[in-house]
Amino acid sequence: MRLNGKTALVTGAGKGIGASIARRFATEGARLTICDINEDLIKQTASELEKSGAEVLSLQVDVTDRNAIKDMVQKTAERFGTIDILVNNAGILKDVMLHKMAEEDWDRVMNVNMKGTFNMTQPVVAIMREKGYGKIINISSASRFGNVGQTNYAASKEALVGFTRSLAKELGPKGINVNAIAPGTIMSDMYWGIPEHIREVMKIITPLGRAGTPEEVANLCLFLASDEASYITCQVIHCDGGIFMP
Repeated sequence: MRLNGKTALVTGAGKGIGASIARRFATEGARLTICDINEDLIKQTASELEKSGAEVLSLQVDVTDRNAIKDMVQKTAERFGTIDILVNNAGILKDVMLHKMAEEDWDRVMNVNMKGTFNMTQPVVAIMREKGYGKIINISSASRFGNVGQTNYAASKEALVGFTRSLAKELGPKGINVNAIAPGTIMSDMYWGIPEHIREVMKIITPLGRAGTPEEVANLCLFLASDEASYITCQVIHCDGGIFMP
């Protein structure tokens, strides 16, 4: 098993891509700390993982709360001894045209999607630097190239790219790989909230002719978290069916 003996921390793991990443990691032997702002959802994910035999620590955490993150990292270290893999998946949407956007909508998206990643990564990096090993994977989005009504979301996801590349250069000499995944149209809750005629257009303009699944993103995340990707860092890998060609 590719992650046997490794400890992974996955944020936003209550549903969708985050939950799929946690499941995929569990099948490869990882010990898991999972968190989400929604307590009911994270408990459901944890229960499912435990039934499959995985070792799981689950916590309700808002990634904008630095004290809660500090406590989670400490609890993870106490239970599992270390943190080998961090997946910054927690993120939100507050889509609206800029001329109608409330300042609170801008701030909340930036605070969760970008600052939340900073909040989460900083204490984990301290552990990884000390032992000279680690895998950090940030979940960006193909929407980083820009979409109507997503100035806040696109800005936050493109900011994650700059964060990823800068951090990878900082941490490469310490034996730590840092990469980003940019999912495209993925069949998550957000996807099913899109009007059907728009979903059909997305299929048409996607070379593979369909939406992706959370499991397909999780498979890529597993590869980057494994030692099979030991010489890959500072990269943004799109999992989008070919719709964008950066």
